[in-house]
Amino acid sequence: MAYLYELFTNTYLLVCVAILAPVLLSLRMYPVIIYLVKSKNLMDEPIDRSMHTAKTPTLGGVGMFITFSLTLIGLGMVMGLSQIELIKLLSIIAASITLMFLGIKDDLVGLAPKKKFMIQILAALMVIVLTDVRIASCYGLLGLEELPYIVSVAFSVFVFLAVINAFNLIDGIDGLAGTIGVIVTAAFGGFYILNERYLMVIISFALIGALLGFLRFNLSSRRKIFMGDSGSMFIGFILAYQAISFLEFNATTVTPYTVHVAPIMAMAILSYPILDTLRVFTIRIAQKRSPFSADRNHIHHRILALGLTHKKATLTLGIINILVIALAFIIKDLYINLQLYLLVLAVPLLYFSPWLIFRRGSKKSKMQRKRTLAMLRARINSFLG
Repeated sequence: MAYLYELFTNTYLLVCVAILAPVLLSLRMYPVIIYLVKSKNLMDEPIDRSMHTAKTPTLGGVGMFITFSLTLIGLGMVMGLSQIELIKLLSIIAASITLMFLGIKDDLVGLAPKKKFMIQILAALMVIVLTDVRIASCYGLLGLEELPYIVSVAFSVFVFLAVINAFNLIDGIDGLAGTIGVIVTAAFGGFYILNERYLMVIISFALIGALLGFLRFNLSSRRKIFMGDSGSMFIGFILAYQAISFLEFNATTVTPYTVHVAPIMAMAILSYPILDTLRVFTIRIAQKRSPFSADRNHIHHRILALGLTHKKATLTLGIINILVIALAFIIKDLYINLQLYLLVLAVPLLYFSPWLIFRRGSKKSKMQRKRTLAMLRARINSFLG
């Protein structure tokens, strides 16, 4: 066993196993889930605002959770984790199970928003109170520094709720939530590798493996499956945990890789779900509707309306998310509040840029089609004339 402990101190081996294990498990897991869902008719029925036209298996989040958890438990057993790290690992799995049951019930029979929030708060408190992973400082952002304990706990719960529900909202087209999830967890995972935080490394890269395994089927035309609320809430919870752990570490530890403006970097990494949620909530409230009412005002809906396919829209938004992270890295040495103002200005422009690019392209293509039709009519008339 001591040999295994020493073997898995190799970061590169750890990352490879953390990614490959859930991917390989997914190859066997999802065909079984798809078969069971179809045989029991637990399908997602298309409605007016749906982006699909045929019944599609849901509960893909169950497969993600199982592959992620088995990988986490297996690696946790051979890594020689400390007692504190084992408690953190168990609290994450316990909170994820709680959210999984919530998501499955919501996918199958529906659930009132109030009940969702209550269970999400319970899951968040499990990790915040039991492991003391919370946002204790605002790094001087908007003049705020250290937070009192109760305020810190309340704010951390709010961040969990915001990220969980934001990821639930962006799960609207094939591959989008999974792709954004991979980008976000890879950004946090890279930071954890540099700082040798091995528990967070396996959490980050096991999630990447679980998401890649899911995307293999989510983007398939033959054996498609949706993640459902069980999947989007599970992803949102793990990403919120990564973000809060990222903020906590940078506030309490100094290393060559410490990020002194961690809140700005975290907001940049999570920029797409944050912006999309703020945008749709603003539109719905302006229209005097509940912010949780469903519509087709999401950024991905608008990009699809420009004529892009699901895969192209997903790729476009993923690239923009990476550009926002790069921008935050470039300006990281500026005054923290100036960075915030720059992001507030730049992020909407970057995410709304497809309207400028593809609209112009679509107008040009329309003009070309009109010219071609006019030329054909002229030739036909001259031939008949």
